[in-house]
Amino acid sequence: MSNQIIERIVALRKQMEEAGIKAVILPRTDAHLSEYISSHWHIVRWLSGFTGSAGTMVVTDKEALLWVDSRYFLQGAQQIEGTGIILMKDGLPDTPSIAEYLCEHLSKGDKVGINGLLMSIDETASLRSRLNACCIGLDVDFDPIDRIWADRPALPSDKIFIHDEKYAGESARSKIARMLADAGAQGANAYFTSALDEIAWVLNIRSNDVPCNPVATSFLYLASQGSTLFVDSAKMTPEVEAYLNDAGVAVAPYDSVLTALAALPVDVKVLLSGSRASGAIAHVLEGRYVKGDSPVALPKAVKNEVQIAGIRNAHLRDGVAMVRSLMEIEKTVADGKPLTEMDVADILLKHRSRGDLYFDLSFESICGFGANGAIVHYTATPESNTAITPGSLLLIDSGANYFDGTTDITRTVAVGTPSADMCHDFTLVMKGHIAIATSIFPEGTRGAQLDALARMPLWKEGKSYLHGTGHGVGHFLNVHEGPQSIRLNDTLAPLTPGMLTSNEPGVYLADRYGIRCENLVLTIPYEETEFGRFYAFETITLCPFDRKLFDLSIMSDSEIEWVDNYHRTVYDRLSPLMDEAERSWLAAATAPLV
Repeated sequence: MSNQIIERIVALRKQMEEAGIKAVILPRTDAHLSEYISSHWHIVRWLSGFTGSAGTMVVTDKEALLWVDSRYFLQGAQQIEGTGIILMKDGLPDTPSIAEYLCEHLSKGDKVGINGLLMSIDETASLRSRLNACCIGLDVDFDPIDRIWADRPALPSDKIFIHDEKYAGESARSKIARMLADAGAQGANAYFTSALDEIAWVLNIRSNDVPCNPVATSFLYLASQGSTLFVDSAKMTPEVEAYLNDAGVAVAPYDSVLTALAALPVDVKVLLSGSRASGAIAHVLEGRYVKGDSPVALPKAVKNEVQIAGIRNAHLRDGVAMVRSLMEIEKTVADGKPLTEMDVADILLKHRSRGDLYFDLSFESICGFGANGAIVHYTATPESNTAITPGSLLLIDSGANYFDGTTDITRTVAVGTPSADMCHDFTLVMKGHIAIATSIFPEGTRGAQLDALARMPLWKEGKSYLHGTGHGVGHFLNVHEGPQSIRLNDTLAPLTPGMLTSNEPGVYLADRYGIRCENLVLTIPYEETEFGRFYAFETITLCPFDRKLFDLSIMSDSEIEWVDNYHRTVYDRLSPLMDEAERSWLAAATAPLV
C-alpha cells in the first residue's frame, strides 16, 4: 500500500509541475465542508492511507505532510508509516500552522493551489493574507484529483426521503420563513448553504449519502421570490419533488449551482456563513453577498419539545440495546469463547438494529481493547483486530441514528479484574464527568468556561486529554453538531436550553489503555434569581458505568451519591423494557457503590 501512495503523490506532483504549483493543500472534507464525507471525497485517505475524520494534507515539490489533531497522533503515525509522509501534530507549540510552514519552505513568487470548494470563506481569506504577506500566491482553482484518481467513486445517488414532521416538530415552510427573517435582520434577502446537515434540517429531508450521517448531497438557496435545491435528479422521487414544491422549493441540477449563483440579479444580497460557505461560492457571488452568521445553526441546535421527547425515547431504546450488548460481551468472555474488537462492534449493531425506529449507526463504532483504547478515534481493522481477554480495559464508543433521535455513548469496561491504576484513572475521569453533569451556570455561559471542571481532577495529577470534553449532537442527523461545544478553545456559542451536548472526558496511556466516559446532556432551565437566569444539565443517556472501576477512596460523598442516583434512574427507566434475566443483570450493575 505504501508504494501505491508514493506513486499517487508522484502523479500529483506531475500535475502540480504542469500547473506551476509549488504546494497543494488538501483538506479532508467535501464541497459542503463536511466532517463526515462520502467515498467520492476521500482524497486524503486515497493519497495517504490515513482514515481519521479530521486532517489536512500538504504536498510540495519536495515533501508530503499530514496535519492531524490530538485524536489522531497515534493513528496517523501508524497509518502513514513507510509512505514518506511527515506527521504534523497540530495544536502542539512546536508544530507550525500550514501557512507558517509554507512561508518558511516556499520562495517569493511561488504559488499554492487549493480547490476553492474545499475551504471556507474565512479560511481562504486567512490563508491568502498569510501567503501574500510572504509574497506567495494562491490559486483557488487547482483541482487535479480526477486526472490522477482513475477509479474515483461517483457522487452518491441514494434516494431522498421525507423526515416526518411528527419527529421533526416543525414544517419546512415554517423553517424557511424563520431562516429568511434572520437573513433579513443581517441585511440580506436570501440565504445560501452548502452544509448538508443544515439542508436536511431546514427541509426535513434525509438520505443515506454519507455513512452514518443521514444527509443528501445538495446545495440550498433560500429566497422569498423562490428557493432552489440543487441536487442530482437521480436522488429525487415524485413524492419528494411534490413535497418540496409544496414548501416553495424548486429543484435544479446539482452541478448547476455555481452558474445559477453567478446569474443572480445585482440587487440580490445573499447571506453566507464565513465558516460554512466555501471561498468558491463567495467568489461567484462577489459584490452580492453578506458575510454573517448562519441562521440555521442555533435553531437546529436548540431542539423543540417534539424533538426532545423523541430524544428521550430514543435513549430508552438505545440504553436497552447497550445493556444487552454489555451482557453478551460479559458472558462471552466468562464462557471463554473467542471475542475480538470487531465482534464487539457486531454485537452493538445487532442489538441496536433490532430496536424500533432504528435507521443506522451514528458513527462507526470505536471498540478499542488495551493499548488500542489509547488511540482516541480507533477503529478496528482485520489487521489490528485484537482478541479481548481478561486483564485490561475495553473502551466502547458507539451510537445510533433513530428516526426520533441520535445517540452517542462511551463506556469503559474492565475485562477481568482491573488494576489499582486502572481504577484510579477511571475514577479521575468520572470525577470530571460528574463535575460537568452537576454544573449550574448563568445564562450566556459557553462550554469553554466549563471545560476545566472536567479536566481538574486529572490536571492535579499531571494528566490530561487533548480532545474536547463535549460536542453538540444533532436530531436524527450528524452526531457532531455546532455551534456549541465544551472544549479549551472557545467557540463563542452559549449553552442554551434545548441543546444536546456530549460529556466525555478521558485519559489515554499510550501502549497501555484508554478511558473515556460519555453521556449526552440536555441544557435545561434551573432557576431565575435577582442575578439572572441559571441553567443546568439533564443527563439523557441511560446505561450503567462499570462499578468495578470506581476507586471510592478518592471520591467525595456527593460524587458517590451522584453515581448511585444515576444508576437508580437507569434501572427505573430501563427495567420495564427488559425480561427477567436482563433486569437481574441490570439490578446488579446499578447497585449502590457502598
